[in-house]
Formats: sequence, structure tokens, C-alpha cells
Amino acid sequence: MQKATFAAGCFWCMVTPFEKQPGIHGIISGYMGGSVEYPTYEQVLTGETGHLEVVQITYDPTIFPYEKLLELYWPQIDPTDATGQGNDRKSQYRAAILFHNEEQRLLAIKSRHDLEQSGRFDKPIVTGIEEASVFYPAEEYHQDYHRKNPEFYKESRVYSGRNDIIEKYWS
Repeated sequence: MQKATFAAGCFWCMVTPFEKQPGIHGIISGYMGGSVEYPTYEQVLTGETGHLEVVQITYDPTIFPYEKLLELYWPQIDPTDATGQGNDRKSQYRAAILFHNEEQRLLAIKSRHDLEQSGRFDKPIVTGIEEASVFYPAEEYHQDYHRKNPEFYKESRVYSGRNDIIEKYWS
């Protein structure tokens, strides 16, 4: 098993694209990259801790290679937005691929380059490719949020602008 970590705005919206794929063995919402140890959601929500909201995926690369994870990641975001995603505008919502090893780093760079060369976007691709750091799982009520609170999740997804991003850039 390997780990993959992605930041893409609100972490609630990043579970469903990956959860039913073959070879995916777990997805945990959490925080990465900040200066506070064991941050709480309330601390991260201020945008002052330096953490990103992330999903950390445990996967079997022989069944679902990292390249496929990247193929699923890009259509969930606006890769030209350096300050958040949709209506989620604080620093914790910045998009980034957080690599765990050199192979992931190189594959992420190639994937971003291929997207840049595709001509799909008229602005530069600014999604970061950064080394993964300490991962802090989010509080239990954030895990599988879309199942625990389906109506509020649907409303939040609409409000966040996630559906608009996918429609505008990826349909």
C-alpha cells in the first residue's frame, strides 16, 4: 500500500471521486503543512495555521496506479486558482499535490505539464506540487461527511462552487 495526498479546497468534496475506485483502501480527511501540531478544524478554518485541508488516500498501486489518482484529481479543481477553490477562499483551500516519494513528484510534474500543454486553460496552471509533511487526521465528524450529513453536504458542495468548477472547466 502507498499514500497519496491531495489538497483541493474543502476536503469533504474530495472523498467521493476516489472512494469507489478499485485499489483504494481508505480515504482520511485531514490537515497538512502548517505550523501547529494537532490542529483543530476551528484553528485551520482561520487560515492562520498554514495547514491545507487534504485527503490522504491509501491505495494499492498495482491495482490503481498514482497516474490514475492524478487523472481523477485534476477534474475536481480549478488549477488556475492560486488562492482557493470556488467560494472557499482562505489559504487552507489552496490546491496542491503533496508527494510522498520521488516517483510521485515526477509523475505529478509530468501530469501538470501535460495539463499545461493541453490548451484547456487560458491562464497558467498554478496548482502546487509540494513534499508531503506531517498528516493530522481531521476530527471524526469530518470523516465520511457526505454519508453522515448527506443533505448538508449537498448544500455545502453547491455553495462551495465545486459543481460550478467541474461544469466550467471539465464538462
